Amino acid sequence: MTVRVTGIFRHPIKSHGREALASVALLAGQTMPYDRLWAVAHEVSEADGSAWAACRNFTRVAGSPALAAISAELDEASETLTLHHPARADLTVRPDEDGARLLAWLDGFTPQNRPQPVRLVRGASRGFTDSERGHLTLCNRASHRAVEEKIGHPLAIERWRGNLWIDGAPAWAENDWIGREVRLGGAVLKLLARTTRCLAIHANPETGERDAQILPTLDSFGHRDFSVKAEVVESGTVALDDTVELL
Repeated sequence: MTVRVTGIFRHPIKSHGREALASVALLAGQTMPYDRLWAVAHEVSEADGSAWAACRNFTRVAGSPALAAISAELDEASETLTLHHPARADLTVRPDEDGARLLAWLDGFTPQNRPQPVRLVRGASRGFTDSERGHLTLCNRASHRAVEEKIGHPLAIERWRGNLWIDGAPAWAENDWIGREVRLGGAVLKLLARTTRCLAIHANPETGERDAQILPTLDSFGHRDFSVKAEVVESGTVALDDTVELL
């Protein structure tokens, strides 16, 4: 069976909205364009945008599950972002100029026992991915189906907050590809490491409510990993239905 690209996603503001794409131009050594370019820093954060900062500095789905239900559309030319959530009217902002409006829109999404969001920061040179080494995440639909089968009901793939989705490879094959390179369309990625998961995946991306015990389900496979981190080593465009070749 031919392995193909079946999904492309970016998250312009870390943990605050996903956006499905038809194609993306990847550059060697860089994160996906506009993926996690902005992040919401909380009241005990040390992040100011001048350098990469660890995820603990930001308001995220792991501690604020309601954020999982945000979807987004970004107009790159004007850097205008529209956000949607089932509990809010739509919001259209330019993140670099309208941070206060965004924070007002987000009010109430973070539980009171968690550090509250206080400012929006933009990465000076790269997105705020979870690892300091710039990367994308590569997800396998067969692995997703294996989790669905084990848990006993369908799950939206957006729950995993991954960047690139493939189909046609066996379940968990991506874990065996670590250290190798893979060509997706016109780009080549080197696979670096598994992605160990947290409570964020328990949140439903349609409702923002924790409704599935996915971490215990992953435990039944002998790990808490889903997707692999990848670094772009050869620039190129990746589009839906492109073929995938393990090099």
